[in-house]
Amino acid sequence: MREIAETIEAEADAQSRLSAMEFEMAYQARVVIDRIKFAIKHVEQFARPCDTMREVGLELLDALERLESLDRRFQTRSRISISQANGRSEAARG
Repeated sequence: MREIAETIEAEADAQSRLSAMEFEMAYQARVVIDRIKFAIKHVEQFARPCDTMREVGLELLDALERLESLDRRFQTRSRISISQANGRSEAARG
């Protein structure tokens, strides 16, 4: 019975751990966030005010908000994964 419980727990651990691909995607999202912020700043600073440029600015802001939301979810999941790993390693030592 204990072996079954350990197998189930190991499977849950594997599913909750962040993969290298997820870390790479989070890094790339951060790069894109910085580039969108740069683009927004330049649109506001150098573009002639018109409806088209306002629409461009709104589209960039929407993309930025979506990526920042995704980044916040990754950060939360990363913290949970780390705290779970720390809790299990402390329990194993005790």
